[in-house]
Amino acid sequence: MTSSTAAEVQRRLDDLLEHMPAGVVVHDADGRILNVNTLACDLIGRTVEQLRGTAASDGAWHLLDADGKRMDEEQFPVNVVRRTGRQQSQVLVGIPTDAAGSVRWVICNAYPEFDSDGKLCRVVVCFTDCTRLKQAEQNLQKSEERLRLVLQGSTDAPWDYDLVAGEIYYSDRWWSMLGYRPGELETTTSLWLELAHPDDRQRVASFLADVIQGQREGYSFEFRLRHRDGHYVPTLSRGYVLRGADGKALRLSGTNTDLTERKAAEQRIHELAYFDHLTGLPNRRLLIEELGNALARSQRNGRLGAVIFLDLDNFKLLNDTMGHDLGDQLLREVADRLRHTVRHCDQLARLGGDEFVIVLEDLGDEAAAAVNEAHHVLEKLLLALGQPYCLAGRQFLSTPSMGITLFHGTETDIETLLKQADLAMYRAKSDGRNTARFFDAHMQATAERQAALERALHEGISAKQFVLFCQPQFCVNGRLVGAEILLRWQRGNGELVSPNEFIGVAEASGLIVPLGRHVLEESCRALARWSGDCILRHVELAVNVSAHQFRDDDLPASVAAILRQTGAPAGKLCLELTESVFAGNVAAIVERMHALCDLGVHFSLDDFGTGYSSLAYLKRFPLTALKIDRSFVHDVHLDEGATPFVEAIIALAQKLKLHIVAEGVEHEGQRAFLIDSGCNTLQGYLLGRPMPILEFERKYAGSPQSTNRDQMVG
Repeated sequence: MTSSTAAEVQRRLDDLLEHMPAGVVVHDADGRILNVNTLACDLIGRTVEQLRGTAASDGAWHLLDADGKRMDEEQFPVNVVRRTGRQQSQVLVGIPTDAAGSVRWVICNAYPEFDSDGKLCRVVVCFTDCTRLKQAEQNLQKSEERLRLVLQGSTDAPWDYDLVAGEIYYSDRWWSMLGYRPGELETTTSLWLELAHPDDRQRVASFLADVIQGQREGYSFEFRLRHRDGHYVPTLSRGYVLRGADGKALRLSGTNTDLTERKAAEQRIHELAYFDHLTGLPNRRLLIEELGNALARSQRNGRLGAVIFLDLDNFKLLNDTMGHDLGDQLLREVADRLRHTVRHCDQLARLGGDEFVIVLEDLGDEAAAAVNEAHHVLEKLLLALGQPYCLAGRQFLSTPSMGITLFHGTETDIETLLKQADLAMYRAKSDGRNTARFFDAHMQATAERQAALERALHEGISAKQFVLFCQPQFCVNGRLVGAEILLRWQRGNGELVSPNEFIGVAEASGLIVPLGRHVLEESCRALARWSGDCILRHVELAVNVSAHQFRDDDLPASVAAILRQTGAPAGKLCLELTESVFAGNVAAIVERMHALCDLGVHFSLDDFGTGYSSLAYLKRFPLTALKIDRSFVHDVHLDEGATPFVEAIIALAQKLKLHIVAEGVEHEGQRAFLIDSGCNTLQGYLLGRPMPILEFERKYAGSPQSTNRDQMVG
C-alpha cells in the first residue's frame, strides 16, 4: 500500500472514529493513549492533548466501580484486557468530572488488537453515557430503602394479591401480627375470610367484591382477624387497586395495621369522657344521654319512670376528718352496693362528690303503681347503704338522703327532673336524713323563693344594702369592753332583714365571701374611727368569720391589707369562729390563724359546746376567748340542772387562761349567776340591744364613764 493510500485509510478511520455514537479511546500495549475521539473527550472532560500519551499508571486519572468506590488500577477495563488478552464487556465505570464530586457513569467495552505475530498491540475502549440510568437506579434503591425502613419501623403488614395469576403474598409482618410463623398456614386467597371474625365475614366478602368490581383505586376498611391464641385483632386494611385499560382490577396491594392500641386508647378516651374515674359509674354527660333515651322510651310505651337523687349524709365530715383516701374508698363501696341493688336495666351515675343519680324505668302505667314500685326500690337502697362499711380496718356508718321525682314521657325536661329530685333530696336532709322524699310543687315554690333571694343578695351586695349593727359587751363591773358586729340587710323598700333569713343562702351560694369582706372592711373602718375616742379606743370589736372565708389561703393577706388601708388597730379586732371552721384542713387552718395572730388579731370560739371535739380545739388552736352559747345561758336562773354545764365551761376556760364571754343574757338572775361563776364579759338584751353602728358610736363615745349610765351597767 502506498503512503498516500495508507494516509487516506487513516483519514477515513479517524473520520469514522469521530462520528461513532460512543466514546472511543485507543491504548497501546503499555496502556498509553494513542488516540481519542471528541465524544470520549466530552465524556471524560479533557482535551485530546491532555489525554494523548497518558496512562492510568501516571496517576492522571482514576475511576469508580459500580458501588461508587475508587477502582483499583488493575481493575481498569484496559488493564484487564492487557493482562488477560480477553475482551471486557458491559463494565459499569464512574468517571469523576470535577472536584465537587460529580460523576459521569459509562458502560465500557474493551477489545484487544493483536499483530500478525499474535502479540497484543492495541486496546480499544468504547464507552457510552449511562449517567441518567445510573441515577434512576440509585433513586430506585433509595426509594426501596426508604420503603423498607418505613415498613420496618411501622406496625403495617404489607400484602399483595395478583388477581390475574391468582397468587397472594403475605409479608412476615402480616403473619407475626396474627401470632403465626410465615407460611404456617396455607397461603391461599381465602385465608382472609377464614381468619375473619364470624360477624365480619359477610361484610369483608361484600367489600372486596365491591372493590374488585367497582372503579375505585384506593380503599380502607376495618374488620377483625383471629390471632393464633384465639382472640381477635382489630385490623385496618388500606390499599391500592391496579386496573387495566378497560378498568378491570388486576392487582390489590396494601397493608394491614393492628388497631389494638388505638382501640384501647379510644375506649380509654370514651371512659374518661363518659365515666367517673373513681367509681367506674357513668358521669353526668352519659347520664344526660341515657336519661334522654329513657324519657323517649317512656313516651313510646306510656310507662312511668323515676329519677332518684342520692346524697350521703355527713360525707364531708368523714372526708375532712379521716382523709380523702378513706372518703374515696367509701364512695367506691357505695357505688358497688348500688350496682348490686338496682336492676340491670336501671341507669346509675355519679354526678360528683357524694352525689349519685338512679334512673328507674317501667315502674307502671299509673302513678300509684309507679310510686309503690319506687318505694320498694328506696327501701332496698336505704337498707343496703345503711349497713356498716369496713374502711381501713375500721367500721363506719354512712346513710343516704334521697329525693325522687316521677316522669311520664317527655313532659318534663331533663334538667327540671334533676332539679326536682335534688330539691326532694334536700327536703329529706332537712327532715332528719337517712330517708327519702318525693318531689312536690311546694318544694319548687320554696326553691324559687331561694333563687329569688340569691339574686336579691347579689343586687344587695352591689348596692351596699348591708349595714352593720353593734351589740355592746360589758365586764362584771359594768364597764364597756367590747362589742359584736351583727349584720342586717336593709332592702330597697326599707325592710330590715335579719341574718337568719339570708346567711344560709349566702353560704350556699358563695356570696358569704364578698359579704364577709364587706363586714371586715366596715368593722376596721369603725375601729380606725374609734382609735381617736377616749372610750371607744378601748373597745374590742368581735367580727364573725365564716368557714367559707377561712378556707381561703389568701385570708391573712386580705386582712392585713384591710388593716393597712383603714389604719385600724389590729389588737382591737377579734375574729369569732364557729367549730365548723375546724372541720377542714387542720394544718392549713392553724397556719392561717398564726399568720393572723402575728398581725395582732385575736380569736374567739363562738357557740362553744354546741359542736364537736371542742376540747381538741382549745388545745390546738391559738384562741384567746370562749363564747358560751345562749342555749346554755337560757335556763341557768331557773333550772339547777343547767348550771353544771356553764360552770364546767367557765372552769375549763379559766384553767386554760382563756377569756370568757357569755351571750344571751336577758334576765338579772342570769347575770348574777354568770358573775358569781367567774364569767368575764356579758352580752345580751338585758345589757344592750343591737343598734346601728353609728348609733352605737354616738351612744357610747366621748363622755366620762363615771357619769354616763349608757357605758355602765351594774
